[in-house]
Parts: sequence; structure tokens; C-alpha cells
Amino acid sequence: MKIGDKVRFLSEIGGGVIAGFQGRNIVLVEDADGFQIPTPINEVVVANEDEYTVSHLIQNKSSENHFPQHESEDDPADRPITFKKPIEERKGGDSLNAYIAFVPLDIKEFNSTRFESYFINDSNYYMRYTYMIAEGAEWTLYSSAEVEPNTKLFIQELGRDELNSMERICVQIVAYKRNKPFIIKPSIDVQIRLDTVKFYKLHTFKENDFFEQNALIYTIVEKDKAVRSVLLDPTQLEVEMQTKINLDQVSFQQAKKNIKKDRSETPVVVDLHANELLDSVSGLSASEILNYQIDIFHKTLKTYEKKKGTKIIFIHGKGEGVLRSALIKELRYRYKQYIYQDASFQEYGYGATQVTIK
Repeated sequence: MKIGDKVRFLSEIGGGVIAGFQGRNIVLVEDADGFQIPTPINEVVVANEDEYTVSHLIQNKSSENHFPQHESEDDPADRPITFKKPIEERKGGDSLNAYIAFVPLDIKEFNSTRFESYFINDSNYYMRYTYMIAEGAEWTLYSSAEVEPNTKLFIQELGRDELNSMERICVQIVAYKRNKPFIIKPSIDVQIRLDTVKFYKLHTFKENDFFEQNALIYTIVEKDKAVRSVLLDPTQLEVEMQTKINLDQVSFQQAKKNIKKDRSETPVVVDLHANELLDSVSGLSASEILNYQIDIFHKTLKTYEKKKGTKIIFIHGKGEGVLRSALIKELRYRYKQYIYQDASFQEYGYGATQVTIK
């Protein structure tokens, strides 16, 4: 028995090639995997070529039967599915459209329901967004994620108490496509003032294309045009209001030139609806809008204070009666000398007040 001889084990299946000796009684048998197995010399026997081949076949078969789990682990049927269906693009979807939506969890219990907020990606682009909430002069990141094309992603669930603390939100978006050329889109950075009063009015939650139930939806970008950030500083707000006041004064002067009949017979009509007075009400609180409407009311009366007998129709709408109540209060305490009454229902509906200059 010498180095290089092929041997087989007597007491167990298998064998190998003699790689060396340890003393007189131990032989090092190197198996097919290259491992050297110290074996008593009386436990091995030199094998001819045929015996060695058969012993290896038996050994391999025994290994397969003894460790079946290795084969099952490599079975392709047990491997996880990694294939992902390619994103399907829709016609006309290459314009960016993104929204933040608030959905009531229980519309039947509207006064106590909580709300879910979602980011909606209504385009063929992937969108990576960040969603932040203002806390004084600082911002806190609430959510950041990638949203696949033409899908919506849940952001958080919140109650009205939480909504009251998040009147200002900021959404930033970067849009792109994967594995194909695309037209680059400008990054989006939009700040929005949430009108928390809307969450107490059922009619502000409307039918939409994204949810089966009614939802309150704020636009971030639509047809590639980001909405104007609606957080105005006091200086900017004052400039915009003053510009509108100047335009109103010009309108009053023009209206006076165009009057063909006696002012005492033809009433002056002033529509105090916010959308008639301002180009945009975005970013203005309800109190700021009301104060501006009252200011126009005062300026109108000031303009015609010397035109005795002039009738002025202030259209304020029916709504919840807040503006009408404010006007009546001013007439009772500040303009006691003027006569006021409901304007003609047939001509102006149920949302107008007539004031006669005396």
C-alpha cells in the first residue's frame, strides 16, 4: 500500500486515493472533494479500478438519499418570482398631474370620522416626492417615496385634531422614467395652505376619478403646470389687495361715466363674492377674505356718500350668512343714516342687500 493507491473503506461506503501516512497505523485517504481523511490502515483495502468506480456511484447515491433538502433548495420551482410586468403607459399621460387627496374613512359618521391622505400620480412618469408639514418657521418631513406611474400611494391616517396642526404643507416632486428615454420635467416645489374648515363640510368632498368614495383633492401639478404656492407673506398680501382696490376704484369711476340714467333710479350693483373681487383666493384665510369684502363695502359707501338717493345693491350670496351678518352689523352701528333692505328677489335672488344713501 503506497501513496497514489486507490482504496476503499471496509466499514463504510466510499474511498479515495492515499495521500500520505501518519505513523505506521494511520493512512490519509483523499476523497473526491479533496479532503484528507485519517483512517486506520486496517480499515482500508486497495481497490481495483472497477471496484473504485462502483464504490463512488454507491457513495453519490447514498448522499442524494441522505440530503434531499439540498436538491429541493435548488429546485427552480422553489425560487422566488422576480419577474415584474413592465409599466404600461396610457395615451396622453406624458403631462405631469399630481394631487394630494383626503378621504373620509366613514362618510356616514362625518362629524367624527378620521381621514386617509394619499399622493396621486396621474401620469406616465415615476415620481419621487417629499411631503412636509410646517411647524412655525420650520418644516418636518412626514413622507418620502417613489410612486409608480398612474398609481396612488397611502401617506397617513389622521384626525381633525391633527389636521388643525398642519395648515401648511409642502410637496416637492422629481419626475422621471425608467429604462427608456424621456422628456425631462422641471422639479416641482409647491406649498399649500389647507383650509381646515373644509373638513367640516360634507359638500367639499366630491366625486373623483381616483376613489370610489368622495374625496377632498388638492392639485400639486396639472398638465405640467405646478399650482402657485399659496403661502403669501403680509407684504405680498398687502400689495395684491392694494392692487385690487386700485382696480376697483378705476371700475367705480368707469361705471359712473357709463351711467345713462338718474343715479337715484338706477342702482349701483357691487358683487362682493370673493372670486369677483380677487383674481385668486388661494392662500387667503376666511377672515382675510371677509375683511377684504368689508373693506370694499366701506369704500363703495364712501364713494357715493354725497349722492343722496343712490341705491346700491351689495350681492353677498346666501351661503352661511357670515358676510351678510357683517354688513348688517356695519349698517346698524356705523351707517345708521342709511336705509337698507333685502334687494329684489326676482332680480338678485336671496343673497343681496339694498342700501339707499340718505
